[in-house]
Amino acid sequence: MLRIVHEVPCRLRLRLDAGPRRLAQAAAAVRDIAGVRDVRTNAGCRSIAVRHDGSAAVRAQILARAADPPAGLPPLVEAQGADPSRVALAAGTLAAALVLPRPAAAALTYANVAGTLVRGAVAAARHGLKVEVLDAIAIGLPTARGEFLTANFTRFLVELAAYIESTTIERSDALLRSLLHRTPDDVWVVAETGEMRRVPFATLSGGEHVAVGVGETIPVDGAVVTGDAYVDQSAVTGESLPIPLAPGRLALAGSIVTDGRLVIRADRVGQSTTTGRITRYIQEALERPAEIQSVGDALADRRVGITLASAAAVFAVTRDWRRMESVFMVDYSCTVKLGTPVALKTAMYRAARQGCLVKSGQAIEALAGVDTLVFDKTGTLTHNTLQVTDVCPLHPGVSEAEAVALVASLGEHTSHPIARAVVKLAAERHLAHVPHEDVNFIVGHGVEGHVHGDLIRFGSRHYLEDDENVSFARERAQVAHFQAQGKSLLYAARNERPLAMFALRDRLREESADTLARLRALGIRRLVMITGDHRAKALAFGEALGMDEVFYEQQPEDKARIIAGLKAQGARVAYVGDGVNDGPALMAADVGIAMPRAADIARATADIVLIDDRLDSLAAMVDISQVTMRLIHSNFAVAVGANSAILAAAVLGRLSPMATAALHNGTTIAVLVRSLLAGQARSR
Repeated sequence: MLRIVHEVPCRLRLRLDAGPRRLAQAAAAVRDIAGVRDVRTNAGCRSIAVRHDGSAAVRAQILARAADPPAGLPPLVEAQGADPSRVALAAGTLAAALVLPRPAAAALTYANVAGTLVRGAVAAARHGLKVEVLDAIAIGLPTARGEFLTANFTRFLVELAAYIESTTIERSDALLRSLLHRTPDDVWVVAETGEMRRVPFATLSGGEHVAVGVGETIPVDGAVVTGDAYVDQSAVTGESLPIPLAPGRLALAGSIVTDGRLVIRADRVGQSTTTGRITRYIQEALERPAEIQSVGDALADRRVGITLASAAAVFAVTRDWRRMESVFMVDYSCTVKLGTPVALKTAMYRAARQGCLVKSGQAIEALAGVDTLVFDKTGTLTHNTLQVTDVCPLHPGVSEAEAVALVASLGEHTSHPIARAVVKLAAERHLAHVPHEDVNFIVGHGVEGHVHGDLIRFGSRHYLEDDENVSFARERAQVAHFQAQGKSLLYAARNERPLAMFALRDRLREESADTLARLRALGIRRLVMITGDHRAKALAFGEALGMDEVFYEQQPEDKARIIAGLKAQGARVAYVGDGVNDGPALMAADVGIAMPRAADIARATADIVLIDDRLDSLAAMVDISQVTMRLIHSNFAVAVGANSAILAAAVLGRLSPMATAALHNGTTIAVLVRSLLAGQARSR
């Protein structure tokens, strides 16, 4: 049940009688509304606070979405931390303790520290030595000794540090959420009769024809049916300039039409679209705690014991209560626990801006330590298409252009990738279509058809030589030359004589060589390629790219075995793939990386998903992970060094409890700010 608790212009506070997850889902649904500026949840009060543009339409959408959020919507995750009112209350109590009579100051101090003491006692009973226990001792001991100024000052610094932590992490999360894509409320659907009607976006099931005009965001993934337009895909692929789209081209959800109009077949809708998957990955990243963060928490909690043991030893030797109080103010764990999540969240944001979606902080840690990168060849180092590299006319009087036009005119009737490559070449050369009679397809062999009374055949060498008795014996040396270069061959014949040969190879990504060179510069010692290609073709391709090792003629099930073998040799392995059969290898590697057009299982099992169909972002991701881990380790060194110096001064009696608290909390705040600013500086 939903009800309005409080309302002023441009602001609503709603109460929803539901559990925390349902509350978070309602908040996520409200956040997606155009015109909503900010959404906050309070699980304890079961409320949602919404700031919006003040329009009646947006207000109505907020109430409708909050009451009935779409099924399967990932919940909104918010950073939990200190409320600013608690910082203000602690500051007010500190000020009051300076001027009030001692009895009043005592009562106010006990009221101020009661919550901290209770949390410390509960943590000790349930979890043992935790940071909350140390906070309770550091504040409770001076309170019991009547040192109210020290107790209130320490309480103020603890609340201030907690508030800065929560707002800093929230800011990092907000940076990530800025990459989330809002879905429209309604879309225009074109019926078979040509009539257009506006329907709710949530009702699309796939297969509909959706119309998108200038300034509108494309809501679905699918092929363009009619229309021509320039589309800004920068928010999805990172492409800086608008690209032209025409019938047959793929349109991506989240792109904006800058000029023209399109009708798009809704092949993927909702959470299945490109932006839907991006949103899901980011939400998962926000929900999932980083493994390194968990390890950092455990390490930090263990360091509470160092502080307690040091305090006990100081008191046993000196019998000085104030020295012991000063030691209690030094908490190694705060800086370790707080700096790590901020550094990881800012790294995840920077990675997303570079075209990489990181599912967890653990992936950043693992990738920073990788020394071996393994690539599945097709779709990663190459595009998933073939290109014609050489055309060799073999029939007297037949030019290269005529040979291409003949084969392309017959080949445009088949979807075989080799034939499509010749068709593409003919289109690039603007060669005219050659009229022909019916085309016959011989499955697994080739194509044949009559052109001006001549029988034109093309396909494999086995088909033409063994089945049709067309000899290519004179071309054996040329065939061997192409095969040594790792190229595939297409043979064509006119009647009973050879017509032409076409050499083809996988279309290498333009950025592959530069990316591999940059990866080596970043410390990747071994580059490995796995392919099902024959030995000569695979080795030629690997040599051209400077691969250290090539596994050729491999079956899909061999990939995970190869990864396991490399790891058994002591290598720390990242695997880059895109196919259904890459799932086991992605899981077997220390870090699995999926290409943007990867199969669903590859994206689901990968730790990192590239959202821009380029390899450049892979090198950027490795760089970001290494920089982030250096930052985390240097933060740890700063924390240990600074706090050790503070602890030593406290043990020697050189620092009062208040000075110790100020220096310690100042170190914590400095590390938090350093983590955030370092990420922002790198992302500019």
